[in-house]
Amino acid sequence: MSSNKSTLSVKKKKRRGFSFIEIMVVIIILGLLATLVGVNMLPAVDDAKIKTTEVNIRTLEAALKLYRLHTSTYPSTEQGLKALKEKPEVGKVPDNWSGPYLEKNLPKDGWDRDFKYKGDGQSYEILSYGADGTEGGTDVNADINSKDL
Repeated sequence: MSSNKSTLSVKKKKRRGFSFIEIMVVIIILGLLATLVGVNMLPAVDDAKIKTTEVNIRTLEAALKLYRLHTSTYPSTEQGLKALKEKPEVGKVPDNWSGPYLEKNLPKDGWDRDFKYKGDGQSYEILSYGADGTEGGTDVNADINSKDL
């Protein structure tokens, strides 16, 4: 009887690890799960970048309104959004500049690019060219314009 027990314990000791097939099955299952999760998460990431861009445009608009309240004009295209952080030195230099009008650095769009700014003193336009960074486009590549928000 003791020899029978020792034979069983030897067989149990030999069967400790996983076989190559078992490991490959687990890797394939994990790969499929990662693919499913990744495909389903990509649209959420794109939506978050679009929302971030819209929020940052709103932040810039609030700062521009305060700038106009003090100076009676919006910055020109030449002065750009930089006028919210530093007193403009080009174009018509405002006498009543009381900035900086933003506590932190100028915000960027959701793709970490600078916003485009156009201003004529009486109106302005803030724009992001979307995910592709070029003018025009559809879906995630569509331009995001302050006039459309």
